[in-house]
Amino acid sequence: MNIDLEQYTTGTYTPGAPVWKQLLWFFLGDPIVRSRLLPISSLKVWVLRSFGASIGQGVRIKPGVRVKFPWRLTIGNHCWIGENAWFDNLAPIVLGDHICVSQSVYFCTGNHDWTAPLFDLRVAPIAVGSGSWLAARSTIAPGVEIGEGAVLSLGSVAVRSLSSWTIYAGNPAVAIKPRVIKDQRFSSAELLNA
Repeated sequence: MNIDLEQYTTGTYTPGAPVWKQLLWFFLGDPIVRSRLLPISSLKVWVLRSFGASIGQGVRIKPGVRVKFPWRLTIGNHCWIGENAWFDNLAPIVLGDHICVSQSVYFCTGNHDWTAPLFDLRVAPIAVGSGSWLAARSTIAPGVEIGEGAVLSLGSVAVRSLSSWTIYAGNPAVAIKPRVIKDQRFSSAELLNA
C-alpha cells in the first residue's frame, strides 16, 4: 500500500484557538515577536502574553524567535530564548525556570505516522525542567521530557526523555557524563588553600 496524501486530514486535532485569533497572531503578533527591527524583549513578552502564553518574570527573548501557537506556550522565570529558536507547538511546550534556550533550537511537538496510509498526524507535549541548557541547533522531539539541570549539547537531537543533571550529545542524544555545578560560595583562593 502507498501513502495517499490526497486523503490526508488532521483527524480530531485542532489549533486550540478560534480562526480570528489565529489570523490576528499570524498577521500581527508573530511578526512582532519574530522581528529583528524590534529587539525589545519586554515588548515580545507582552505580545506573547496577550495571545495566551504564560510567561514568568525576567524572560529574555532575542530576535527571530518563532512561536506557532502562543496559547500553548509556558515559560518560567528568568529564561533566555536565543535567536531563531522555533517553538513548533502543535501541543503544549512547558519550560521551567532559569532555562537557556540557545540559537536555533527546534521544539517539534508534531510528527506523522509513517506506517499509516494517510500519514496520520501525531502530537505530544514537550517539558523542560528548570536549570536546563539546550545548546545551539539542538532539536527536541514530540513527547520528550528534559529533566532538571540537563544539558543537550550543540546540534544534538533528543528523541527520548533526558535524565536530570546529565549532559547529552549526538543524534540521537546519549548520556555523556553527569553535570556538576561548581560551588560558588568559595573564592578561588579559598579553594586553592583548602
